[in-house]
Amino acid sequence: MPSNPLYYDLTPQIVRADSETAVRIHPLFEHVAFKSDAVYEVTYYPCEEFSLRSGWPEKNKMALRAENGVLTVPWYFEGEQEHVLRVEEAQGERRKPVQDFRVYSLHDDLYSRYPYKGDMHMHSFRSDGQESPGYVAGACRRIGLDFMALTDHGQFAPSLESQKAFEGIDLDLRIYPGEEVHPPQNPVHMINFGGSFSVNDLFRDKESYYAAVKAIEEKLPALPPGASPYQYASCVFCFEKIREGGGLGIFCHPYWFTDNRYHISGALTSAIFERRPFDAYELIGGYHRFEAESNTLQVARYHEERSQGREMPVVGVSDAHGCDRGDLFGWYYTIVFSPSSGLPDLAESVKGFYSVAVEAMPGEMPRAYGPFRFVKYALFLMRELFPRHDDLCYEEGRWMLRHLSGDPRAADMLTRLRGRTEAWLKDRWGR
Repeated sequence: MPSNPLYYDLTPQIVRADSETAVRIHPLFEHVAFKSDAVYEVTYYPCEEFSLRSGWPEKNKMALRAENGVLTVPWYFEGEQEHVLRVEEAQGERRKPVQDFRVYSLHDDLYSRYPYKGDMHMHSFRSDGQESPGYVAGACRRIGLDFMALTDHGQFAPSLESQKAFEGIDLDLRIYPGEEVHPPQNPVHMINFGGSFSVNDLFRDKESYYAAVKAIEEKLPALPPGASPYQYASCVFCFEKIREGGGLGIFCHPYWFTDNRYHISGALTSAIFERRPFDAYELIGGYHRFEAESNTLQVARYHEERSQGREMPVVGVSDAHGCDRGDLFGWYYTIVFSPSSGLPDLAESVKGFYSVAVEAMPGEMPRAYGPFRFVKYALFLMRELFPRHDDLCYEEGRWMLRHLSGDPRAADMLTRLRGRTEAWLKDRWGR
């Protein structure tokens, strides 16, 4: 009996592991309402097949009645895992299926964090995208993102423009500054997510830039054969400057295939992975379908590096160059497990390995990549929580775009909607 997260309100749906919680199942529509005179049998299944305290599998059923239209299921949710509550209407010896309801129990470190969806790498028409910076931000909320940054090629100002487009309006969507950093004579692309100043602007003073890179280069230990000391030192300079500005430095698309070669030499890529001057690795990048091999290689390289003891935080990005025309937008994103969607919390959570990269190409089942524990949890969220979350975000995004088109009602509507999605999300937790 597959679940439909849009028919019922299930609270809490994220619970603390190894504790008893009363889960309330509240039908949202008349056609799925519980009958006041009916008995409902609930069968419990732990997805990891352990629940020693509850006595599963011998003790896995209970008979309940709805009160005021709500069915309350008390249960001890053991360990960090997904749980299934199969609800059937008891009709004598027969059972009429209602639905499977799914709950996830978490250990305290993850239970104290919320999942936030975001895209840290996108473009507007200020570089080679299609829409205005403000439009990109509104479109991001329309597809269910909680945070975003515009990262035009070599430009920081468009990201500030995306913020200014909604100046004076208190939004749930967090719009952060950013840029795609392109150092001179260095093929490596880097993302400055959330930094307080432009790293690209530092390249204008060529004498100062090259002197700073030269100083870094002179202190470098030997690099792998074939790796350019200047290019590696340039990367170190850029990532250090991103961090100086309070930003998150992201190493971008090492296996982008262009001009009959990978954009970055294999030796330089190896040096970057071995020494990790970056804060996060663009594990899933914005590749078109015909370029999917590049993401496969980036994932394979991630697992290869981890097998050698080199852990690294990961993100997924769309690198979209258009929101309404073309591909990529919404296909790839990051889920960050963070105490809040504020920039310091997001950045520290990514650096602390609390993130996964998501690939959600149209017509395909979404896939998450990263540490196994978080991937398993992310798959649950994408199936059970995010459909309703995204539905709520859609209306906010639509009014953001109306605001840009000059609709005088939009600012008031956005004020009214402020906090609704966040409140809904926090209601899923049994705190």
